[in-house]
Amino acid sequence: MGLILTLNAGSSSLKFGLYGAQPEPDLIVTGQVEKLGLAARLVIDGGPQTELGPTDHAQALSQIMAALAPYLDGEIVAGIGHRIVHGGVAHSAPVTLDEDAIAKLRALIPLAPLHQPHNLACVAAARAMFPAAPQVGCFDTAFHRTHPWVNDTFALPREFYDMGVRRYGFHGLSYDYITGVLHRDYPELVLGKVAVAHLGNGASICAVRNGQSVASTMGFSALDGLPMGTRSGQLDPGVVLYLMTEHGMSAEQITELLYRKSGLLGLSGVTSDMRTLEASNDPRAAQAIDYYVFRIQREIGAMAASMGGLDGVVFTGGIGENSSYIRGRVTEALGFLGVTVNTGRNAANETEIGAGATRVLIIPTDEERIIARAVARAVV
Repeated sequence: MGLILTLNAGSSSLKFGLYGAQPEPDLIVTGQVEKLGLAARLVIDGGPQTELGPTDHAQALSQIMAALAPYLDGEIVAGIGHRIVHGGVAHSAPVTLDEDAIAKLRALIPLAPLHQPHNLACVAAARAMFPAAPQVGCFDTAFHRTHPWVNDTFALPREFYDMGVRRYGFHGLSYDYITGVLHRDYPELVLGKVAVAHLGNGASICAVRNGQSVASTMGFSALDGLPMGTRSGQLDPGVVLYLMTEHGMSAEQITELLYRKSGLLGLSGVTSDMRTLEASNDPRAAQAIDYYVFRIQREIGAMAASMGGLDGVVFTGGIGENSSYIRGRVTEALGFLGVTVNTGRNAANETEIGAGATRVLIIPTDEERIIARAVARAVV
């Protein structure tokens, strides 16, 4: 029935995966085009790197398909799945991307101006290259549409909620995958109260009760909540007003500050990379880690409060899956929630690392597989 292509477009990268379609999507190869713009580079996982020079999303897709030719083995691309950051309030599940759906998603660009245009540019390129193949959109916001109203609103006049100013939550594809693993391997736990910590260059925590999202640290945008690699996380809105009125900063300058110059990079003045921070002797690096850990601890406590208890904590994402130091630091202050870890198991990155009443797990996430599954359902 052909193969499945998944595409995850950012402002400066285009990640891809090629899968067999049935019965469960079977990964064939992954990779990405990095540094889109003037000096792009194609990387096939486990293979060579190719310098591409000036490249936009459409050109990147052409280069990707040329590189994937040996992996297609005579098969056609039967369907294409796209990660789309914002699905608004209307989308709680993947959708086929026809003209009407794309128009509605284009109207959401003001809610995710740094992500949505690139996602949709990739959709346009894929539709032009594969006009007969179904294009399926999978949304980072969809998993959180089960939020109760109190976790969905801000204390603003009601008309702003109706305009779409509300807490959407993000990283939904990751939380969808983790919840699926819990259903399969830990059915008793997924029916309880679990805080899932997606810790990577982007970071958030989701409260999952009875398999559904009831709260998330991210809100209206992907800026809220935890500090991230270069994003600020939670910030008093008065700071933004102060920067505008007292320092004359424009919306563009504040956007640059909060999205690209803050977080671990801004706090440390060194780097946004946790591995480098952990190895650094610079006291600012240690302070950045201290703040990062404190905010995770604080938000896990908040997630427990939103669920009325805590039965489990799951670490995922690049940092969550690989940094035993961060996991150890985070959990050392959560004993009051029954969260403790076995030092040896944590150091070995074992799946189950808890040593107390509350289970603590490490589960690698796989957002692309969630996209591939959605496409497989669409092309059956």
